[in-house]
Amino acid sequence: MDIIVCVKHVPDTTEAEVRIRPDKKDIEKVDLPFVINEWDEYAAEEAILLKEKYGGTVIAITVGPPEAEATLRRVLAKGADMAIRVWDDALEGSDGYVIAKVLANTIKAKGLKYDLILTGAQAADDGYALVGPMLAEMLGIPHATLVKREEVLDGRVKVHRELEGGLEEVVELTLPALLTIQTGINEPRYVSIMGIRKARKKPLEVLGLPDIGMSPDEVGPAGSWLEVEEVYVPPAERVAEILPGGPSEEAAKLIEILKSRGLI
Repeated sequence: MDIIVCVKHVPDTTEAEVRIRPDKKDIEKVDLPFVINEWDEYAAEEAILLKEKYGGTVIAITVGPPEAEATLRRVLAKGADMAIRVWDDALEGSDGYVIAKVLANTIKAKGLKYDLILTGAQAADDGYALVGPMLAEMLGIPHATLVKREEVLDGRVKVHRELEGGLEEVVELTLPALLTIQTGINEPRYVSIMGIRKARKKPLEVLGLPDIGMSPDEVGPAGSWLEVEEVYVPPAERVAEILPGGPSEEAAKLIEILKSRGLI
């Protein structure tokens, strides 16, 4: 089974103080550490598990600057066979539509063969959750989102999708197909020293826009469908009110507040 996994190199803001750029179009990323997108790590692990079970190859693709190779090397160290990084300075500021178009053109230009394409359900930095479905449409293949379990059948894949309210949907897709992977589908493995050594010898190809038949005016803000007008930290409009007194006094005060606001 031949699998393509699309991954993204994203800033880790878990324990960082996030600052907005002066142009208010994004956050300051200069001093932030970067990691593989959480959802993509599960997608990469799932791709490698499927390869180990059914054989075949795993190719990792990312759209990003040279620093993004750290994420590709991580996937190679886990067990992927080769990686492709696509970048041009004109890609800065591209939305999900442009990224999906770049990925689709890369797959077509390189003539990559695949049974499955896996992506994360969404990216931690923008949360669009659009790249996977749009990539599937551009390639003309079926897709399923928020996949939490899959079973490969004869020429088909049976997937369990996570829905709102704790519901689950089971669907079957004809291969080739694209799945966006939800966290928790597996337990991503640690990168071993042996894996890191092997990853150094695996091919990592770097492509530019001309290599995939695209021009600068097709990417970046010029080619995007979405435009970020302003990024800001939401202001704190309300503060918590501490009710003084004992339990009975607090309960009486709370009832008065709820009545005054028409809630009871």
